[in-house]
Amino acid sequence: MKFGTFSNKRNLVSALALSVAAFAPATGGAGEVTLKSADGTVNLVGEFVAFSDNNYVIRTGLGDLRISATRVRCEGADCPDIGGTAEADVKISGSDAVGEGVMPLLLSGYAAFLGAEATQTATGTRGQFVTEMVGEEGFGDPMGAYLVSSTSSNDAFRTLLDNTTQIGMSDRRISPGEARALRDAGAGNMIDPSQENIIAVDSLVVIRHPDNPVDTLSMEDLRGIYSGQITNWAELGGNDAPIQVLDWPADSGTRGVFEEQLFGDTPPPLRASAIEVTDNNEMAALVNQNENAIGFVGYAFQRGAKPITLINECGLSMVPDAFSARTEEYALQRFLYLYNRAELDDQSRDFVEYAISDAADEVIAKAGFIDLGIDRRAQPLDGDRAKQLLNPNVDDFEGGVMRAMLSDMVEYDRLSTTFRFRTGSQRLDPRGQLNLERLAHYLESEPSGTKILFVGFTDDVGAFESNRELSVDRAAQVMSELQNYAGDRLGDIDMQVTGYGEIAPAACNSTENQRRINRRVEVWIQNPNS
Repeated sequence: MKFGTFSNKRNLVSALALSVAAFAPATGGAGEVTLKSADGTVNLVGEFVAFSDNNYVIRTGLGDLRISATRVRCEGADCPDIGGTAEADVKISGSDAVGEGVMPLLLSGYAAFLGAEATQTATGTRGQFVTEMVGEEGFGDPMGAYLVSSTSSNDAFRTLLDNTTQIGMSDRRISPGEARALRDAGAGNMIDPSQENIIAVDSLVVIRHPDNPVDTLSMEDLRGIYSGQITNWAELGGNDAPIQVLDWPADSGTRGVFEEQLFGDTPPPLRASAIEVTDNNEMAALVNQNENAIGFVGYAFQRGAKPITLINECGLSMVPDAFSARTEEYALQRFLYLYNRAELDDQSRDFVEYAISDAADEVIAKAGFIDLGIDRRAQPLDGDRAKQLLNPNVDDFEGGVMRAMLSDMVEYDRLSTTFRFRTGSQRLDPRGQLNLERLAHYLESEPSGTKILFVGFTDDVGAFESNRELSVDRAAQVMSELQNYAGDRLGDIDMQVTGYGEIAPAACNSTENQRRINRRVEVWIQNPNS
């Protein structure tokens, strides 16, 4: 199946799902099954009729419908057994957010990248499918079978540990204990850039009705809403109306990420008046129907609801857009990972390299996540950062550094590429290693004479001037690493460095993770005659 055909079928099924929802049987009956997709675009109930040509056939109020087994799972006692675990050249196991949300499109995109035909077939085991590839758009030789088993991130590391899978999918970073266990089992260093691969960002966007006047909330406000301490929009400058909270089930990974970022290790119990919602599309639909509702969805599922800008404890705005997610300056987000053991066969390695390359960006975006591509943004004088630099409550020395940064900033655009360092180390973190290749590729297409300014920043621990010197050193280190990596590919690009220490923080400096966000090197760009 070609990637473009697969995408068109998905859109067709999505439209069909919306049109038949009102006709689905309302009560249970003999042979009744439910067909659900991972992204919430399909949720159909009907009487099971047949399974043919990798399609489920169910009977509904609209008649018999055929739905591809590659996009839905069947739930119910009458679902057919359509085969056991298939033989595969590459086995991929772990997070259902990755396995069901990304992998079907990612493998189809990979096949298209190779010029191959991909056929995806459900195995009969929930959350499991096989993608078989045949070269020369289906007219060549078989190129391998990829078995995807979608369960949990915990299973990614368990199956890597017992060596029953080549690639582990995770919607969280590996824990120190899991990394040590794998290291002791001979799997290598699991946080090495060759084994820990970030493929996408999943941002959670807080949404409200389009007519709701509240467009910004502090993180403290949001905690108050979801803990039950704030119950009326009037308390937040809105209408005098009760807040209808929408939340996810207690075992939801989406809710887990939201609570971890908002409450840390001690989340409150679900509000008694909250409505539990099980998928992104339903969440957005309910918000759009109720002017007093609030909820949170994946970045791609806002569907006309209005996003809320969040204000952190230091008064910094966090806009829920792709740029902020790529720079790690939006709090409610997580990375999606592929992990592998140190010894990896060529077929598996080739797929992982595709998944982290810019060739996969369009597929990642189609799946509803934020790819790791490079954005470019102007830095205007009326922007939040410029206003931050005009703070009058600093001494003359610090104010002079702020004015110097403001003078430089307005001459350059900022790229979303942002380099960070491991805690207490001069080594780039795994994302930084990936950024080197993406930045080199991006700059190769820029005109001769383009200027790049590597701009260093630190947290606020230590003396101001020492931090400024450290920020310059780190900017110079990143420039050197890029030049060494790219060689003569960037000979026509003018590169310089500067640093501003602890000014213009991207996050508060209250926790170690917030300080990590501030220890960064940004990349600013100016084209000739711009």
